[in-house]
Amino acid sequence: MEEKKSVGIWIRVSTEDQARGDSPEHHEERARMYCKLNGWDVVTVYHLEAVSGKSVIDQPEALRMMKDVKEGRIQALVFSKLARLARNTRELLSFADYFNEHKADLVSLQEKIDTGTPAGRLFYTIIAAMAQWEREEIASRVAASVPVRAKLGKPLGGVAPFGYTWGDDPSKKQLSIDENEAPIRKLMYEIFSRTKRKKATAKQLNELGYRTRKGERFSDTTIDRLLKDPIAKGIRRANYTKSRGDNKTWDLKPTSEWVLTECPSIVSEELWEECNAILEQQYKKRNKPGRQAKFLLSGIMQCTCHAKMYVYHGVDTYHCRKCKNKISVRDIDYVFEVQLKNFLFTDLEIDVYQKQTEMTINEKANLLNAAQVEIEDLTVRTTELLNMRLKKEISQEDFVRFYEPDNTRLKGLQRHTAELQGEIDALTVHLASSQTVLSDAKDLYNRWSDLEFSEKRTIVETITDEIIVGSDDIHIKLAYLPKHTFFDDNVKRQRNLRGSYWQQA
Repeated sequence: MEEKKSVGIWIRVSTEDQARGDSPEHHEERARMYCKLNGWDVVTVYHLEAVSGKSVIDQPEALRMMKDVKEGRIQALVFSKLARLARNTRELLSFADYFNEHKADLVSLQEKIDTGTPAGRLFYTIIAAMAQWEREEIASRVAASVPVRAKLGKPLGGVAPFGYTWGDDPSKKQLSIDENEAPIRKLMYEIFSRTKRKKATAKQLNELGYRTRKGERFSDTTIDRLLKDPIAKGIRRANYTKSRGDNKTWDLKPTSEWVLTECPSIVSEELWEECNAILEQQYKKRNKPGRQAKFLLSGIMQCTCHAKMYVYHGVDTYHCRKCKNKISVRDIDYVFEVQLKNFLFTDLEIDVYQKQTEMTINEKANLLNAAQVEIEDLTVRTTELLNMRLKKEISQEDFVRFYEPDNTRLKGLQRHTAELQGEIDALTVHLASSQTVLSDAKDLYNRWSDLEFSEKRTIVETITDEIIVGSDDIHIKLAYLPKHTFFDDNVKRQRNLRGSYWQQA
């Protein structure tokens, strides 16, 4: 059984919006209906009512939400529109980057964005492009000054490397030896040249009572980084890396852009070269090319007993060692290709699906408009009754007799409009997603026979959730099948057809 997606709902409604009757309850009900129609489990709601959208990223609820995303407590965040998530463009880009980094989805009901769908994933592409443009704009202004400062031996930001110091005033000082740290860094090279092991080097330094600048124990990763840095032999590198945009991973720039300057050395050039020659040799041994997938569906095939199925001893057949179930590689490859074709339906069926969905959206939109007109009338009537009571123009008994039925009806309609809006949101998102999927899949199938094996393998890994082989049937689940009920009915029919096909085969 497929595990339900755990989601959170983000509620931020300004004071002005609440004064106009745009209540947090309405936004929450609308989002809950969207989640219900998708079969998602709402595990928490983040309340930021009356919080300004100018900056929300440091708000307690925003920090709680980001913590939940990082820890995997929620896999998606649902909100009424992008402006409700954040009005600050930079913060919106930061949220999008953060969610993309942690494989979580953003769902904006107003803009019909659900990044868990193929159409919605375009949002991440656009956001990433905008973020990259902003980073490049900032970087271009900073980059011009970096080579000049580096050639002058000035700091480029951040602390000095371990074993060195900028002094009390980094803007005016040159890089100099830190008398307390430099002996530790020198000892590190000496231990490594003897043990030829990073873990052994870290262990000995720790046992001797030495710690990093932050007071932490040395690790093999820290040893590796410090050993490779040529600053220890008197050559300071600057302007030699470029961030990939996540501030965690970096790429080397072309050597023509590097700025190399002399600085005080901690170890001799001979000792540095000796240690780095050992590291290079170890790296080559550890990074020999691994075995490449030989079969299209390797690692994806699964038996009904939940055991993985593999091809053993060069025989082109997938086997389950647990229950002896098996299927030939040629047969399952063909069935998978047929599944791609079946996934497309006929052009007539696609047209019927899209028209039926559009018709359903229009019907619900008409219901929503009618309900909103009635809400406006009831709001006027209840407000008038309330004013009459405040002015004592109507008795308490008559007020209750007229007001209560209208107010009950008003609350019911408000809940109903939220549910209708949620249904419209879900249908619209799924329609857009299915159109993208069907278009891409059709092009994929038409080109399938011309693709290289490596390209096919990449596609299979991307679009396939699971392939389960039984004794007399086979179940193939693609990762991006639309979830609309009408679509699901067709999928069930296809699975029945596949079962019949397999029995014949």
